[in-house]
Amino acid sequence: MQENTLSFPKGFLWGTATSSHQIEGAWNEDGKGESIWDRFSHTPGKIADGSNADVACDHYHRYGEDVRLMSELGLKAYRFSISWPRVLPAGRGATNPRGLDFYDRLVDALLAAGIEPFVTLYHWDLPQKLQDEGGWANRDIVADFEEYADAVSRRLGGRVHNWITHNEPSVAALVGHLYGDHAPGLKDLKTALQAAHHILLSHGRAVPVLRANGERKTKVGIIHGLEWVNPFTRSEADLAAARRHDGAFNRWFLDPVLKGSYPEDMLEWYADKTPKMEAEDLKRIAAPVDFLGVNYYTRRTIAHDGQGDFIKTKRIRYYFVPHANLEQWEVNPEGLYRALRRVHSEYGQPEMYITGNGTPSGEEVRPDGTVADPERVDYLKRHFAAAWHAIQEGVKLRGYFIWSLMDNFELAFGFSKRFGLTRVDYSTRKRSVKESGRWYADVIRRNGIVIETPA
Repeated sequence: MQENTLSFPKGFLWGTATSSHQIEGAWNEDGKGESIWDRFSHTPGKIADGSNADVACDHYHRYGEDVRLMSELGLKAYRFSISWPRVLPAGRGATNPRGLDFYDRLVDALLAAGIEPFVTLYHWDLPQKLQDEGGWANRDIVADFEEYADAVSRRLGGRVHNWITHNEPSVAALVGHLYGDHAPGLKDLKTALQAAHHILLSHGRAVPVLRANGERKTKVGIIHGLEWVNPFTRSEADLAAARRHDGAFNRWFLDPVLKGSYPEDMLEWYADKTPKMEAEDLKRIAAPVDFLGVNYYTRRTIAHDGQGDFIKTKRIRYYFVPHANLEQWEVNPEGLYRALRRVHSEYGQPEMYITGNGTPSGEEVRPDGTVADPERVDYLKRHFAAAWHAIQEGVKLRGYFIWSLMDNFELAFGFSKRFGLTRVDYSTRKRSVKESGRWYADVIRRNGIVIETPA
């Protein structure tokens, strides 16, 4: 075997990603309001292991330790989210000074360590008080989000130059409002589509606010969770089913932002369930973005099912291909390559980041405290190679953020799935860098990955 290095472009940003609710803890400290995820996780039966994120990784108190950990790994960038109810406990109105102070300290610590902050405004922890008024299904929330974006960017805009309005609107809308597996736990298609529209509209309304409160080099984007969709067979029914799945989970969220319209085939499919909108909504949603964040974890193989879900499809699981430590997640790096190429060619998006990619692989804690997780190393290496190939073909990929910096509260899974490059002992909150973290530090140092090929 011989070793070859796949080198990434100069200045490529290697980072990790987290979200406020999943790591911060301090759920009711220092004036923070209740979020929909606080309410959801405190409801019996909602979380797989019965846990909650009241303490989580205790990042709120240990952020200094965590920034030192990032420095140890050599991270160039760090994507984190702001807790809306920590900044605006009621969702609007008076800000909470202690909440803003926390993010001040975090940003200052990152910059002092030479780590570029990428700030996500919404990673699903909506203030419960706004949910009590209808949440994302209530059009009034669009103005509330604009006010929230203004409050945060006024405080941080001189130091934060990369802003993300929303993380995966598709998950917030469909998993939270149609499937009911995420907060707020609703199960209604019309509500889900209306929520999706208001999330996208709030994005468009926030874009100019973030630019106005920043400096000339401020960039604004949004994150979409993309799946590569394959039909199970080449039958007409399965091809149409795959097209519907792509329409519901990919195009319904990409098209309004990057094309200024909803896909016609899905408008026809949803019929009377389509959201109410006003004349200028689509124009505002399509406010030009500087970059698109792509979260990618798996591909989907889709077949027609007349008795199936809201789009009459079912997902096919192949038992002879590798799966992550989540039964439904097929390990398919080619899907990442194809998703990046698709956005580049079909949408003409000039600049992208992979803002979330990782796996909850199996791991072994050895007697000496080291953590072996070879499946994660293999998963990341293969996905990095897929991203490298996309770059060679003209995709303007600027950085790669691994999910996640550390094990955390994985929402409906609780603490039962570990995605981190760093292991967290939940009894002590002690952090231990895994072998995947050490490997990633070497990738960052090299700005590339070493691939073994036959001599």
